[in-house]
Amino acid sequence: MSTARERLNKALKEISVTAKKSLGQNFLVSDVVIGRIIDQVREFQPEALIEVGPGPGALTYFLKQMNIPLQLIELDHVIASYWRDQGLPVIEEDALKLDWKQFYNGKKLVFVSNLPYQISSSILIERSLESVGPENMVLMFQKEVAQRIRGTARDDHYGLLSVIAQTFWKMSLVSEAGARDFSPAPKVQSRVLAFTRKDSAVLDRKSFLTFVKIAFAQRRKLLKKNLTGLLNQKKITEEQLVLWLAELGFKETARAEEISPDQFVILFHKFGFDA
Repeated sequence: MSTARERLNKALKEISVTAKKSLGQNFLVSDVVIGRIIDQVREFQPEALIEVGPGPGALTYFLKQMNIPLQLIELDHVIASYWRDQGLPVIEEDALKLDWKQFYNGKKLVFVSNLPYQISSSILIERSLESVGPENMVLMFQKEVAQRIRGTARDDHYGLLSVIAQTFWKMSLVSEAGARDFSPAPKVQSRVLAFTRKDSAVLDRKSFLTFVKIAFAQRRKLLKKNLTGLLNQKKITEEQLVLWLAELGFKETARAEEISPDQFVILFHKFGFDA
């Protein structure tokens, strides 16, 4: 069997393209990392697949062999045309500007991607805001972003992305990926995470995102100060907020970085957003 690097070189000759920095293209060439991603996808037992940014097909080569519906989303016109010529459906648009509802038809959908780094956080938040969507995801991130996604309260990496991701997904590590695992080699380390959709007590997900954004707006400020505008809007006194924090085991000097995702959900409901 050919290696990932051999398949890349063959595909690049056929497509006549090179990696574009503007699209964040770094092509995966590690057989080990590719194998771990594909094994995780198979473990999820998908009934349909979406891949964003297939590029020359490091993952696509194996995904299409699963013989289940595979939808590609590719912004690069030349690469999109290449995959259409291979008989695969391709949407040639920005994945962040698409209406993903068109893909949700009741089948168990798995979203897999070696994500362009500049859209990775945004696309994760977008999928988190959907009450119906992919059942599972296997996604590559810059290592620093992956650390933020799995950060815990009082951790330097903990913040908005941690709270949103952990509220709506169960996560696990699939693989580390170093610079040498890509061509061209990026200047950063990477990490692949697997996601499984969680049942969530949050009904109004967009309001929850806004709530958490406000809480982390000025990271070094006290939580009660960041939430002052919401207190006024909801006609809630600062004393009431201090009482709620005490119920969760915090002093009134608590900051957002101390509050766990589950505790954020409790506070969100205290504010009456889902009522």
